[in-house]
Amino acid sequence: MTTHAAQLLVIFGVTGDLAQRMLLPSLYGLQRDGLLPAGLVVLGTGRTTLDGAAFAQLVREAIERRVPSNERDPVHIDALCARLNYQAAGLDHAEQLGALYERIRELRRGDVVFHLSTAPRWYSTICRALGQAGLSGTGTRVMLEKPIGHDLATAVEINTGVGQIFDEERIYRVDHYLGKEGVQNLLALRFGNALFEPLWNARHIAQVQITVAETVGVEGRGDYYDESGAMRDMVQNHLLQLLCLTAMEPPSDFDPAAVRNEKIKVLRSLRPIADDDIGSHSVAGQYTAGAIDGVAVPGYRDELGRASHTETFVALRAHIDNWRWSGVPFYLRTGKRMPRRATEIYLQFRAVPHSIFGGALIEPNALVIQLQPEERISLMLMSKTPGLDRSGLKFTQVALDLDLHETFETVRKRLAYERLYLDALEGNGTLFVRRDETEVAWQWVDGIFAGWKKAGVAPKSYPAGTWGPASAVGLIERNGFSWRE
Repeated sequence: MTTHAAQLLVIFGVTGDLAQRMLLPSLYGLQRDGLLPAGLVVLGTGRTTLDGAAFAQLVREAIERRVPSNERDPVHIDALCARLNYQAAGLDHAEQLGALYERIRELRRGDVVFHLSTAPRWYSTICRALGQAGLSGTGTRVMLEKPIGHDLATAVEINTGVGQIFDEERIYRVDHYLGKEGVQNLLALRFGNALFEPLWNARHIAQVQITVAETVGVEGRGDYYDESGAMRDMVQNHLLQLLCLTAMEPPSDFDPAAVRNEKIKVLRSLRPIADDDIGSHSVAGQYTAGAIDGVAVPGYRDELGRASHTETFVALRAHIDNWRWSGVPFYLRTGKRMPRRATEIYLQFRAVPHSIFGGALIEPNALVIQLQPEERISLMLMSKTPGLDRSGLKFTQVALDLDLHETFETVRKRLAYERLYLDALEGNGTLFVRRDETEVAWQWVDGIFAGWKKAGVAPKSYPAGTWGPASAVGLIERNGFSWRE
């Protein structure tokens, strides 16, 4: 399918939180670096009634809040604002939607990208309305924010509804983690270096840990979060995508179909966690009052204002039943109100088969890929501790670090949506998620929910500022490992 650089970007929900935090600052970053298509026009829409000047001011304020002062340039801000248009429209207001569609027709000069930054329940409705208005044909693409649906059934319903209007090749499902520089570097590390790929298998790796830890609570998103929880909000999309990129086979090429084909093989190889494995392979938790960096914070139920059994922490032991990873446990962990913010992938290599150094303690080698708050790759090796060694050699674990900030200090760190927007505008779907990926991921997650329900599992309490319930420690230590903290 031939695609051309889009000349119109329509953002539904442009007055919402995601647009203010990420989307508008990302468009500014692309404008500043001269990467937006020359004739691109941006049309924002939302329920709020705004005129053009008020919308431009909203964009300026978002840039002021989110873009560092040394990167803000009035000339480029003005240039971005010159591209902007706004049309108020409630998604349940037929007359306003009709005016919006007429405005789209007036502004269209070529390919169009529709970005649905709304609640997923509106995706099918919006796409169906675009189709009825004759705005979904050749040269149009649609971006959908994950998670797609609440479970497998709703994901299938949404995917089917959108798919009746847009071909799969024109549907760009967003997982913003895939736009992060560190995630891209994971692929470069694996497939651009001869050193690692021969060791990237069960013969040499003993365990893998993938952690996404947040220090924040629900931050005013209590009603949304209570409907989703850590499993739906983080595991089903972010952690499973990181798992796929860590575990997948080398794709034949760096193109959308080849990369997605290898990711889906990983998801289909995931061993179900159900019945007898639920207690030993999964832990759910919910934070109570505690302290983060010495500051007292309330518990989840206090923040929510009501009783709840929603999990704010999940730890899982997963297995990928294929030749490369047979027998290697993948430990997945995510939670709110953790001691520190971190997204990292930790691969522990197998111990040396025989130590020639007597009783000297030799830790296994490890590779740590940190994605946030800083992007860094560390290879943990054993080094002789300096000294005369009259009573035998002593060893210390040291890190060979690639500090991406230091190495590339002159290169601006981009927001994830800068890459994702640029790819969507240019018609490159490599970093977006295919329908079958979302549905197979939901099938695996739904199996865990069903197992929890059958076993009567309720989230275990953990104080804010800790690494989750004590049972999460038992989940990994019973196999002779420990969490990297």
